[in-house]
Amino acid sequence: MAFDRKLPLSVLSFCLGIVRAAHADSASAPENWSLHAQSTFIEQYHPAFSSPYMGANSLDPRSDGRETYDITLFAGIRLWQGGEAYINPEMDQGFGLSDTLGVAGFTNGEGSKVGEAVPYLRVHRLFFRQTFDLGGETQNVTSGANRLASAHTADSLVFTAGKISAVDIFDANDYAHDARSDFLNWSIIDSGAYDYAADSWGYSYGIAAEWSRDWWTWRNGLFDLSRVPNGRDLVRGFGEYELVSEFEARTNFSERPGKIKLLAYANRGRMGDYLDAVALAGKTGAIPDTALVRQPAFKPGAVLNLQQEISDDLGAFLRFSLNDGSKEAYEFTEINRSLAAGLAWKGTAWARPDDTVGAAFAVNGLSEGGRAYFAAGGLGLLIGDSRLPHYGTEDIFEAYYRAPLTDWLSADLDYQFIANPAYNRDRGPVSVIGTQLHAQF
Repeated sequence: MAFDRKLPLSVLSFCLGIVRAAHADSASAPENWSLHAQSTFIEQYHPAFSSPYMGANSLDPRSDGRETYDITLFAGIRLWQGGEAYINPEMDQGFGLSDTLGVAGFTNGEGSKVGEAVPYLRVHRLFFRQTFDLGGETQNVTSGANRLASAHTADSLVFTAGKISAVDIFDANDYAHDARSDFLNWSIIDSGAYDYAADSWGYSYGIAAEWSRDWWTWRNGLFDLSRVPNGRDLVRGFGEYELVSEFEARTNFSERPGKIKLLAYANRGRMGDYLDAVALAGKTGAIPDTALVRQPAFKPGAVLNLQQEISDDLGAFLRFSLNDGSKEAYEFTEINRSLAAGLAWKGTAWARPDDTVGAAFAVNGLSEGGRAYFAAGGLGLLIGDSRLPHYGTEDIFEAYYRAPLTDWLSADLDYQFIANPAYNRDRGPVSVIGTQLHAQF
């Protein structure tokens, strides 16, 4: 794979010049406009592993290394009191391991399902946000990516509309939610069975409302599904859609802050039933294909998402998610139930208070219908080994160490151990070693 670093570096230098000039002229708060930027480079490698066979969507058993690189500009402007607009053009380049195939809980949260050796530019986010203050204590909002410095009351009503990622608003967790700042594995940074509406890059057109009072927030959203499962093009006008609702309770256990979130969602679109595809293949002697049996249907799911500060330097999280496993995965990945939990430590104990160590595990499961489909040779969004004679849960362990190199640049080392990749006990286990450089301004 040819990976040209010269162009990305020149684009990064240009973005840095814009951002530094912007902040030189707009240091006072509240901000009427802002420019921020980020750049992330991730290298991942896995050595050869045991594999008596492989299919079209298998993780390559030979040793392999791949890189991803992106640069994002976050531009925001205040339109009127409480009204803000944002745009995020992004340049992407690179590939996930095996072209982002072969593991349901994939290894690189920056690896989209669209890999390119040549840098390309897309506008991933373009959205409007309106905040209405409803009273309570005044809270200062610091400047950041897609966030203008301002002040709002604790009780508020926030509306968001435009092109965003559903997980910008839903399923967030302070300890595991962003591949640029914590874990990398898909089923650790997001709930594995939350099949959220998205194009191949993870974004959708949608609207969301967030009502916050005292100790709770209630969020509701409506998002467009892609035209075909995880396709590049989205349905417009909510002809096929995701409905999602999340209730968050902010807790104070032993005088330490925590959050409990309950999320429920339902996707409505043309999707294939696994057992219908297997039955049709049995009649025709072909390999099962969910595309041949797609019809309008609902696919519901739910998530329990917990986080808890344990000490000034230690926090913990847990997610449990499940969905209707009779239908094919529509947008995210082939996970019908998932349990993930982990810890994040600050390095105060070893005189590195800005360093972070994280450790987590995920146990991902596949429905009976999904097992029958993949055992018969079917292919999914991410997995398909041509057979699945010996099913097992996909068990993942991840650990990382992140250290700041300057006030704008950080580096980390990441290790993942994956038992039964794509739920296949005949293949693996796999060790994935990764490094990351992340710049943020």
